[in-house]
Amino acid sequence: MSAAPVVLVTGATDGIGRETARELAHRGARVVLHGRSASKLAATREAIEQATGGRLPEPVLCDLASLAAVRELAAALTARPERPTVLVHNAGVYMRRFATSPDGFELTMAVNHLAPFLLTHLLLASAGQAIARVVNVSSVAHQRGAVDPDDVGLVRRRFEPYGHYAASKLANVLFTVELARRARGVAVNALHPGVVSTKLLTEGFGMQGGDSLAEGAATSVLLALEPVGARVHGRYFAAGREAQMSPLAADAHLARRFYEASAEAVGVAPLPAADGPE
Repeated sequence: MSAAPVVLVTGATDGIGRETARELAHRGARVVLHGRSASKLAATREAIEQATGGRLPEPVLCDLASLAAVRELAAALTARPERPTVLVHNAGVYMRRFATSPDGFELTMAVNHLAPFLLTHLLLASAGQAIARVVNVSSVAHQRGAVDPDDVGLVRRRFEPYGHYAASKLANVLFTVELARRARGVAVNALHPGVVSTKLLTEGFGMQGGDSLAEGAATSVLLALEPVGARVHGRYFAAGREAQMSPLAADAHLARRFYEASAEAVGVAPLPAADGPE
């Protein structure tokens, strides 16, 4: 019998992330919870353990806005005897006002794209690290996003809350497409979780969603655990099925340029391109 997958879920203390973690644990995964609040992490861990009857690994505390903190997180995860084999990049923010990260990037892009980009590369590069799947929680908003490889951190563009959020979600899908080309043996896919009344939706968009938390978590769980999540690479899913991504996300030249610019921005070496120059 194969060992249970060890799944890191970022942003696991609220909303869709918490429900995703609960369902993964219910299905037997060893779930590593991530959050920014120690008290909320403790409460979430206790609630999931009570609901599933199992013990979870020690959760991890990290502010994803800081690249230094992301590097510390990667080092801590690599040092564990149980290292993550599946990454569910669920954490996200919607900023109503312009703010920058400690590294000088616009905060939406820093948290939603650059943090998971860096964390994934650090874990892939770690000796003996066996990442099998990467699941990037994007949004249908990526269809209206636009990015510029010369301004990965979105600091030169006039700030517009939805525009910056949509750009960060397009970045998630571009990262998915390009990483799938480069990370051999790793299944990398992105998804739209649905329209769920999470804190991000109600406070950021000022609206209510029609989908339940269970529906919002279902596609992440599918791609993290089910066989289909290992068979497909560089795809975008919605409501448990493969869906059409933005034409910009399918632009191989843009994906390559944005990937390489993101690697430079966070200070990691890009993985070798599988197919050579475009």
